Amino acid sequence: MRNKLSRRQILTGSAALGGAVAAGLPATASAAALVTGTRAEPKPAGKPLPVFKGATVKPSDPRYPDLVDGWNGRFAGTPDYVRVVGSTEQVERALADALHAGKRIATRSGGHCFENFWNSSDIKVEIDMSAMNSIYFDPAFRAFVVEPGARLRDVNNSLFIDYGVSLPAGICLDVGVGGHFCGGGYGILARINGIVPDHMYGVEVVTVDKTGTPRTVIATREGNDPNQDLFWAHTGGGGGNFGIVTRYLMRTPGATGNDPSLLLPKPPAKQRVITYAWPWPMPLSTFTAIVEGYLQWHQDNSQPGSRFAGLFAQLSCLHVSSSPVLPLTIVVDPTAPGSDQLVDDFVSAVIKPITLAATPAGDTSYPWLQFTEFYGPTDSGNFVGWRNKSKGSYMRESYTATQIAAMYRSLTDTSISTPRAAVLFGGYGCQVNTVAPDATAVAQRDSMNKPIYTVYWDDPSQDDLFIGWIRNLYQQVHSDTGGVPTLNGISDGSYINYPDIDMTDPVWNTSGVPWYTLYYKDNYPRLQEVKAKWDPLNVFHHALSVQPPA
Repeated sequence: MRNKLSRRQILTGSAALGGAVAAGLPATASAAALVTGTRAEPKPAGKPLPVFKGATVKPSDPRYPDLVDGWNGRFAGTPDYVRVVGSTEQVERALADALHAGKRIATRSGGHCFENFWNSSDIKVEIDMSAMNSIYFDPAFRAFVVEPGARLRDVNNSLFIDYGVSLPAGICLDVGVGGHFCGGGYGILARINGIVPDHMYGVEVVTVDKTGTPRTVIATREGNDPNQDLFWAHTGGGGGNFGIVTRYLMRTPGATGNDPSLLLPKPPAKQRVITYAWPWPMPLSTFTAIVEGYLQWHQDNSQPGSRFAGLFAQLSCLHVSSSPVLPLTIVVDPTAPGSDQLVDDFVSAVIKPITLAATPAGDTSYPWLQFTEFYGPTDSGNFVGWRNKSKGSYMRESYTATQIAAMYRSLTDTSISTPRAAVLFGGYGCQVNTVAPDATAVAQRDSMNKPIYTVYWDDPSQDDLFIGWIRNLYQQVHSDTGGVPTLNGISDGSYINYPDIDMTDPVWNTSGVPWYTLYYKDNYPRLQEVKAKWDPLNVFHHALSVQPPA
């Protein structure tokens, strides 16, 4: 049967799961490992010479507002000009021109950014990568090339229609690849396929050496690659840190042969989406039972090898002004052996024990691409240009009753009213946790859930109200650990693609744990070494960027 609830009621806020930082970074090259001033040779097979010659867009140009006004309406840049680039050579020239003029640069891939990493007031040149959006197979590398300006919808469609493969990337289709991939991007398939960096083979990056000269570098995961450290830094180190990625090379480790259809994971042919909904608001005791049951199930069933790896479940804890229901959505491959039993077991453990009856709100199977369109709201529509503040965390264990009560107080606080305010819990773990913490720059490899705290509003005069609301919510949930998700057993820090500059503020982070440890744990010193080597002049920086060693 078709969903009884509207799509927005069920999925409200879900687009933020797996969202990306549009800090600008992406992809690959061909044979040479390091080049200065020109693109590596030979050109990848099947890749035509770029016909787009680039553009310089100044404030008088009608294109300027669209290029400097971000997805997050809180921020709008005022650069002297925007360079829209269509090739690696154009990126090099744009960088050289800006550096020669002594102007601070930032890069934008065209998607989302929760903070003002690419459009703060001190940025004078914006390099826009949105025209570099090709997706193709490069036989020289036996890898798929994904350029930074591509959106996740493009990735889904191109990889699946052309080759029958996919990447375990995020669900919000308007997210740009540029920051999503290098920040540790993940999505609904993470429990069974891991995260995006787990399938990365290489990157092509325009760096700036100590003389201020742009250089194009190809870095791969090969152990004998002299640039392997630069590759590693892009497997979760975040955008805007080391250079401008112009191509990502994607191939799953261990994949053999030359058949592109065998070099990345195959998505399910179909996805079954089952939704239950409880009336909201509800008593604290009932809310606690729902959240505890959902999180405990993930704590018990997110280890590597779990028979539940193919089941994803999202619990959307919405503000009372955002929805009259509290939905729980289950996603499973209906063609997989035993999938019905997985759903029945989940329902028996998480939904049936709740004394308040949940209403079945939908149970429909969709072909893969239709599913991505159904489940992956573009975060456009109702919320383009809205103001946003978001925060995240990794979870190892269920929240305590005290933490859940703090969440409940904020979600039932009638001092705010908005179409979207929520704590969105997304399943994680399983295959993600088979990778060592230092194998990629993503150090959090024993988590079971990945919540995002988020709120949207459209009136600038209410900034203090809504930012204050989410700060209080987050601080109260983590009150025993200094207002942030420290590495205390329950939490395991936070996710750099959900950047939050409050982590740097001693008013909101009283834990004594520095922001960089919360995001990168023990991998941060290694990231600093890469920074010192590949960006010695600290050309690429923002409020949460990797800092050179002291």
